[in-house]
Amino acid sequence: MARYRPGLQTRDRILESTRWLLARAGLDGTTLAAILDRAKVRSGSFYNLFDSKDEVILTVIKEAINAVDPHPDGVGKDTVEELVGAYIEFITGQPTLAKIYLQTAVGGAMNDEALAHRVLSHHQTRVSRLADAIRRKTGTTKAKSQTEAELLLAGLNGLAFHWLLDPSFDFAARARDLASR
Repeated sequence: MARYRPGLQTRDRILESTRWLLARAGLDGTTLAAILDRAKVRSGSFYNLFDSKDEVILTVIKEAINAVDPHPDGVGKDTVEELVGAYIEFITGQPTLAKIYLQTAVGGAMNDEALAHRVLSHHQTRVSRLADAIRRKTGTTKAKSQTEAELLLAGLNGLAFHWLLDPSFDFAARARDLASR
């Protein structure tokens, strides 16, 4: 373990620098050069750990999402209410990261195949967990719960976009209302 410690410390510095920059400078100000400078890391060390700036940004976002995840180990334990609550917590508790995630998911993934794959994989995991929770709650078929999960997630994403564009919009109440239908 001791011989891996410098690599782990470098990774942690890169992630912390990225978090700091995203919070203060937003997506546009979080350049690779700024990350490297703040972390005091050279590009070779960065690329030994991450494939791209987008990858490190998505890693930071994934960690924020996992921090509010009711059951990070996955399917079989979640309730619909817990999953929707975690979504609300991420959007309202981490608005800068939520905005960056939505920007990256929509804009960045359209132009980057690897990024699109990561975003789609994350989306499919969320749909799968929601579908499982819906199926356990309602007893519906796998196909019907999958459709309901897709619709619920699409609605939550739409409400999140609305809130990010209009912070006075009561995202949490609308998201809970949507989930209770």
